[in-house]
Amino acid sequence: MKISTQILLGSASVSLVSSATRNQYLQCDEEHPGIPMPGPPAPKPEPVSIIQLPLPPVTQSNAAGACSAAINPRGTGCIGVSTGLQSGDFLPDGKHVVATVLFAGAPAAPHPASIYAGQQIILVKTDNTTFPNGDPWKCITCGVPDANAPGGRSTQWDYPQAFRDGQRLLAGTEIISCGDNLLASEACTPESTFIYPIRWATSAAANDTGPGGSMRELRLHPDNVHLGFNSFATSADGRLAQFGYFARLSYNAAPTSGTPLAPRYDLIRVNRLYDPRGTPPISWDTDAGTLALHPEAVTVGELRGFSGSGREVTYIGSPAESCNIDVFAASLATGAVRRLTAHPEYADPLHVSPDDGWTVVMDTRGSERQMFAAGLRGVPPLTDLVTTTACASTRNNGARRFFQPWLLDAHGDRGCYFGQQVNGVAGRAAGIPGSGDVDDPEWNGQADPRFSPDGTQIVYWQALAVAPACGGANPLPCYASREPGGRTERMMLATLTSRTPLATNGSLTEEAPDIIPWATAYVPGETVPAITGNYPPEGTYTLKGAVSGSAEVEIVENMDKTGVKSVAVTYHEFSDDGVNFLRGTENVTASSPTLTLNKLEWFSDLERVGPTSRGTKVTSPEGFHLEIDALTNIFNANGTMTTTIDGVVYKQPLNGA
Repeated sequence: MKISTQILLGSASVSLVSSATRNQYLQCDEEHPGIPMPGPPAPKPEPVSIIQLPLPPVTQSNAAGACSAAINPRGTGCIGVSTGLQSGDFLPDGKHVVATVLFAGAPAAPHPASIYAGQQIILVKTDNTTFPNGDPWKCITCGVPDANAPGGRSTQWDYPQAFRDGQRLLAGTEIISCGDNLLASEACTPESTFIYPIRWATSAAANDTGPGGSMRELRLHPDNVHLGFNSFATSADGRLAQFGYFARLSYNAAPTSGTPLAPRYDLIRVNRLYDPRGTPPISWDTDAGTLALHPEAVTVGELRGFSGSGREVTYIGSPAESCNIDVFAASLATGAVRRLTAHPEYADPLHVSPDDGWTVVMDTRGSERQMFAAGLRGVPPLTDLVTTTACASTRNNGARRFFQPWLLDAHGDRGCYFGQQVNGVAGRAAGIPGSGDVDDPEWNGQADPRFSPDGTQIVYWQALAVAPACGGANPLPCYASREPGGRTERMMLATLTSRTPLATNGSLTEEAPDIIPWATAYVPGETVPAITGNYPPEGTYTLKGAVSGSAEVEIVENMDKTGVKSVAVTYHEFSDDGVNFLRGTENVTASSPTLTLNKLEWFSDLERVGPTSRGTKVTSPEGFHLEIDALTNIFNANGTMTTTIDGVVYKQPLNGA
């Protein structure tokens, strides 16, 4: 069944289609009911209208003065073809969106327009109005005096987020404040704007020097007094590790230790969202030779944000199904875990609506990017002891993403419900590459999409695939931009036209506790926990199906006994639902020549059968040999891996693509 909606883009009207009807995962109907998961009946698709939000005009050159009066008569700056765009939050009034851009071609000082240079934070109107100067955008950080940023300025103002007071922003590892003035007001001028760094003390108090710990992917908690972040570190056993953290913001007007010795926000009462004594995703009994899976385990691989009420933290966690990277939510108070996404494709950047009723997620579903490895459902995450990083890394092609925005209700994927593609267009199985339409697959969704405070709108941004992620040695073609000035980023506003505005505006949010009971209190100066031992030791084990059957699992450790080298599994009519049965073998050996490079020697011959469905996952006789770096994400494989579901064949990406 196809259900059409309407989208307005300028004066053009384009018919949109709901989620599960276009390029959908597998056949899903009464005879093929999908994956049974708890939850109420699926919501009906809803109408969506989409417009593109305005950005500063484009200059083709970054040379001084290239942003001429002919391009911008108001002298309020230009952006380049590569805009440096990253859209962020709505302001609490719901009429402005925060964004990071890269200004280009400014004239040299002392020209008044010289301030429109480099990375800056802007506000963009969402209601088709303008600021008093006639522009639909306003630069917040342009021209801020150095004296107003005594702690310096970051070179990466990513993931800009608004505080509910409308006076402050979180961008990168800094807080930008207009004091008692609203950011969107005329009273918010460069002279009244201040930039404060955020510092995380990682040295003991007696030796608290330097800039503190490295933080990435900061997310403001809805209570506006806490935030979450991630940090890479080398663990005590010499392995690259990333942990999520939760902390309270504390303004320090006159710090006496650490740098910078200037007004700043310190992170206090820091929690590492990991407990080495907690339940692991896989437990074992070496005496009995058995394994058990624990989907209830909290495994914060990368913190992604919080629920709208702030009661839950959202994160990428250990796979619940083999090679299937999903988003989970855990209660800050109890640690109770929910699986938010269950589609075989890769899910990552997301935002939860203010009332916790909906999630918008950037997901590769519909692209078939990950189906060759993850499309066979119900396979327990056993080989994932060695494949998870590689499975996550195949989602991208260098800088190219295969994301589009998808809307899911609070209960997530279940049965035949796989959400609604926000920008899907009716009447065609997929967008037309190079068309520039709202569903053009060459325009890749980026992090993070955001709900408006009243829950009726979603802002998201996209980037056009450009070389080297296409063209040249890459087998995927490049397409020219049809955007103003040929720019390669754009910011989109989707309105959920049938929705009644929420009246919450943060009223559901309670201040989060400083102490997370299932986490570990961070002590500055402590050693990062060893992650050796968080896996079953070498040996042969049995995993029983939840209903019937079993899997025989052979685990081999590496020479240093710091991790798993290989996993071999034989499935004997394994079933978790009593309806579908898994049989066959899978064997994966992994090596890591560097901290980020993964090499897999993978052999698979699996079959899953049920009363109405049959699927296989098979490698070529010589195996599937994958090499991929977790940072660069360039796919390179010898041999093949193919998943076939009810006659639909899913093949691996082309090398380099």
